[in-house]
Amino acid sequence: MLADMRAPTLTPRPVAASLEELLDGATAREPFLHSDSKSGVGFEKVVIGGEPHILKHVHIDHDWTMRFFGETTCIPVEVWRAGLMDALPERIDHATVGVAAGLGRDGLGGALLMRDVGPALVPAGDEPLPLEHHLQLLDDLAALSARMWGWTDDTGVLLPMANHWLAFTDTVIAAEEANGFPDPVPRIAQEGWARFEGRAAPAVRDLVQSLRRDRRPLVDAVAATPLTFLHGDWKLGNVGIGADGRTVLIDWTYCGQGPICFELGWYLAINSARLPHSKEDAIAALRASLERHGVDTNGWWGRQLGLCLLGALVLFGWEKAFGTDDEFGWWCDRAVEGARLL
Repeated sequence: MLADMRAPTLTPRPVAASLEELLDGATAREPFLHSDSKSGVGFEKVVIGGEPHILKHVHIDHDWTMRFFGETTCIPVEVWRAGLMDALPERIDHATVGVAAGLGRDGLGGALLMRDVGPALVPAGDEPLPLEHHLQLLDDLAALSARMWGWTDDTGVLLPMANHWLAFTDTVIAAEEANGFPDPVPRIAQEGWARFEGRAAPAVRDLVQSLRRDRRPLVDAVAATPLTFLHGDWKLGNVGIGADGRTVLIDWTYCGQGPICFELGWYLAINSARLPHSKEDAIAALRASLERHGVDTNGWWGRQLGLCLLGALVLFGWEKAFGTDDEFGWWCDRAVEGARLL
């Protein structure tokens, strides 16, 4: 890391106390189905000043992912309130224009008002992402991480680092099952973990299942490497290239302090079917981008990468168990390598 790198000073943002305040001047509202959303939250289309906007309602009652990650606050509201969105590099467009807090049955929910950037987002489908778009996304991920390098979360309301590996455990899946599986993904994850049990080699199975039950060895090892601010969900449904050429980045639900290689592992795992080149090439591209943005990767990169690729299988072993032998085998091999770093 360059000696003069400093995380930016944050300036808090005002938060609306009601939907009425947030939507002042709106002339139209109607329900909106966001095809890529897997969390179960509600959306509306809103017109303000003649311009289209999207209103996202956020509450743990309606978002199984918040329950899976053990969230106790409305993190997107807190990211806005803390001024973290203003600290982004200019090349990243978060699209948010305001938020409201204190909503829902217990006052713990919120709402996010965003410009409608739907046309800029990566379209759903199976086509590989254009290489130049993929490389821009990785470079802007590096730019965001470099901008926030060494940042320490003193808000007390964002996602704790350990919680980034909390989702998809048997405990949280069982809680959804007891509630009748109101959303399909937890049920699919339960089936996927059963497949993982039968498909993974015993050493990999025991390693991953041990860390699913107790994440402390992984978290402690990662905590000894450099940390930054994490957006937490660089899936293709949350990103795109705007008309101005900037990267659009939405859905600030899993933000907190953590390792840049967590973002990389998530990106590779979630978007694997649409990568335009190999995972190894993507890893090399992100590392080169970090260096260009002033982060010295010598001395820690290999360790953090190995640990976070292991952590990605701890999160998504269930999803990989539905995949091809090559995909499943790649992640199992990385888990074996990462285990040597614990």
